[in-house]
Amino acid sequence: MIIAIDFDGTCVTHEYPEIGKDIGAVPVLKWLVEQGHHLILWTMRGNAIDNTGWFGDERYDLQDSINWFSKHKLPLYGINRNPTQFGWTKSPKAYANLYIDDAALGCPLKFDESLSKRPFVDWEAVKAMLERIFKGESAVGHTTLIGVDNANS
Repeated sequence: MIIAIDFDGTCVTHEYPEIGKDIGAVPVLKWLVEQGHHLILWTMRGNAIDNTGWFGDERYDLQDSINWFSKHKLPLYGINRNPTQFGWTKSPKAYANLYIDDAALGCPLKFDESLSKRPFVDWEAVKAMLERIFKGESAVGHTTLIGVDNANS
């Protein structure tokens, strides 16, 4: 399965433009990769136009999030795009079988003021939902994936 993963508030707490605190994403993302799934980093962070890391007064820090995945030895199948989709569509939306994003309806969130003043993804709940989906059961906010080899797609 191809899974698009948001970054701020999803992999780490909201600290943009800095990298946020650990919220438990790494073990679940590693588990997904070990199961044969492909991860696409799907984020609003962007590249600097002049390669300095800054554009005017704004910092474009896509590389910081890419480095976070690399630091945790999490291979990326794509960055803000699915590398195979442009053979069959011109859509800029990254194609994935599943999207995990703190702003998505149904994505389980938790709030821990000692970590962040904003809610963030509850990775224990996400893993439980994914386990139900992979077993062919439905999960809140998602229907059973029919016709998808859940373990190796």
